[in-house]
Amino acid sequence: MTAGTEGGKGPLHDVRVLELGSLGPGPFGCMLLADMGADVIRVDRPGAAHPAGDVLLRGRRSVVIDLKSDDGKVFLAELIASCDVLCEGFRPGVLERLGFDPERCLQLNPRLVIARVTGWGQNGPLADTVGHDINYAGVAGVIHAIGPTGGDPVIPLNLVADGGGGWMLAFGVMCGLWESRGSGRGQVIDVAMLDASALMMAKWFGEYAAGSWRDERGMNRIDGGSHFYHIYRTADGRHLSVGAIETKFYETFMSLLGFDVATLPDQHDRGAWPEMTGRVAALIAEQPLQHWVETFEGHEVCVTPVSSLSEATQGNHARARQTFVEVDGIVQPGAAPRFDRTPGSVGRIPELGEHTAEVRAEFTR
Repeated sequence: MTAGTEGGKGPLHDVRVLELGSLGPGPFGCMLLADMGADVIRVDRPGAAHPAGDVLLRGRRSVVIDLKSDDGKVFLAELIASCDVLCEGFRPGVLERLGFDPERCLQLNPRLVIARVTGWGQNGPLADTVGHDINYAGVAGVIHAIGPTGGDPVIPLNLVADGGGGWMLAFGVMCGLWESRGSGRGQVIDVAMLDASALMMAKWFGEYAAGSWRDERGMNRIDGGSHFYHIYRTADGRHLSVGAIETKFYETFMSLLGFDVATLPDQHDRGAWPEMTGRVAALIAEQPLQHWVETFEGHEVCVTPVSSLSEATQGNHARARQTFVEVDGIVQPGAAPRFDRTPGSVGRIPELGEHTAEVRAEFTR
């Protein structure tokens, strides 16, 4: 069942989104909208890649349109006139070259919310430059901040620019819809992955300005520089996540490791962090992961094992909350956040162009 096709299902059940096929934040943001019940119609070009198991495409109706053909342009115009939202992830100027600049789209549908997702944004000296998540997150200062002391930066998958851009897309669309339903007028939303990456660093730019954050990797309280917010290797090659920031958690953590807390340096003495990290690491390396899980179980210490993908889906808490669901044999994250009266749901991944005939019959005059 496609998310949002059942009457009253999902808080966005009365929202229709037209998604022009793209990569990265566009599919993720539109997946979030589909999970919440929006009728998301994804338009791809003939022969487009549609990888099996791409859960970011779940919950859609899939349509194939040749946007360079006259028939395809007429079909797209009819869809634009009937939708609440248009999401596109082309490079700047592509939509215009196809004959669907924002001005024309708003003539077709004055209430239309147009979300334009790019890496660098619609303007600026880098606007026409190619790039990927690693580039946008890198320029925004994110990647510089992640990594070991004295070591090279670590790539945070594509969670920052693509992931953050997808969340920003969904948030922007909802803000645009809220305003449009009051004013009766649509508008253009410029969603840049660079901006999303920078926003996710807001706290650390603030701390840097205040002098409480060093512009060096692995030298700060929560970037691995401290011994109480760190990833430690266990005797069996597994890893333990330690986030014992608060004093009461820290003292319990250190006591359970066998330290006499009264004889230790002050927890926030940066000068002592390297030595203390080494001492804690040596102790944790003496025992396997399960030993430490059992040692800290039942105590308030903010210590958890680092789970693999398969382990994450099988955790007791995740299973109790149904954090992961299985649809068509694919185990994947479920819809979130949770609504008690109009819950979202996870739809299946459509075949490329599966709904072309259905949508054409529904929307063409």
